[in-house]
Order: sequence, then C-alpha cells, then structure tokens
Amino acid sequence: MLTWKDVINFAVNGNPTPDKRVEKTAAEWQELLTPEQFRVTRQKGTERPNSGALCSVYDEGKYKCVCCGTPLFDSTIKFSSGTGWPSFTQPIKENAIKYEKDTTFGMVRVEVMCNTCDAHLGHVFPDGPEPSGLRYCINSASMILDTE
Repeated sequence: MLTWKDVINFAVNGNPTPDKRVEKTAAEWQELLTPEQFRVTRQKGTERPNSGALCSVYDEGKYKCVCCGTPLFDSTIKFSSGTGWPSFTQPIKENAIKYEKDTTFGMVRVEVMCNTCDAHLGHVFPDGPEPSGLRYCINSASMILDTE
C-alpha cells in the first residue's frame, strides 16, 4: 500500500518503471480525444468541481486512462471526498501512476499522470481515509470506466 512518504519519494527521486510506454504527437492525441479530454489530459487542465461524468458514479469496474487505456484505479477504492472530483485511495498498481511536484497557482502539490502516456489525471493529497491517508483527486475527463 502506497503512503504519502512513497508519493513524495517518487515525485522527488523518480517514478516506478511503467509496464509499457505510449507516445504520440499533440496532433495524434487531438484526433483521438474530445476537446475537453485533450485540454485536461494533454494541456494539464482541470474540470470544474462536480461537473465530471464520473463524480457520482460508483459502478463496479476499472477506471482506465482515456488516452491509452491503461488501468489506473479500481472502483473498490473510490470514495466520496466531497471535493467535486472522483477520488481514490490507491492506484490499481504501484507503477500505473507517475508523480511530479507541481508549483502552479502559488501552491505546492503533487500532480499525478498516467505512467504509460503521461496524461494529466489530477493531483494526490495526504488527506484521504485510512489506512493509506491518500486522496487521488482525478478529473473525470481523464478516465473511462470499464465495467466488463
């Protein structure tokens, strides 16, 4: 189970090696994604709170990267954080997520990205439920829910 210490270690000292890599040009991503998906995942955008399609969905399944299809989160670790974005306590695998220090908007945060294709997903915070204490705050536009 990942902890805040692990997250900071990855953000400072390097990320786990992904199972595979997917790389495309901006033009190739634009052809595959909706304008909102492109803005969020490739341009590091953020949805308005409570506007994402997956905010209040709690169906069983796997949340996958909208860009490359990599499994990111399992529905069993999704929780209602009251923040307005889908929230999770752990990634599906340690190497599914990439972590980087983010100092935009005068804040210090940890950005989370798909470790396979570098799609911006959202941020992780140390204010989630026990036992991990993590809250992965993720944009709906960056994921698809696979219920199969």
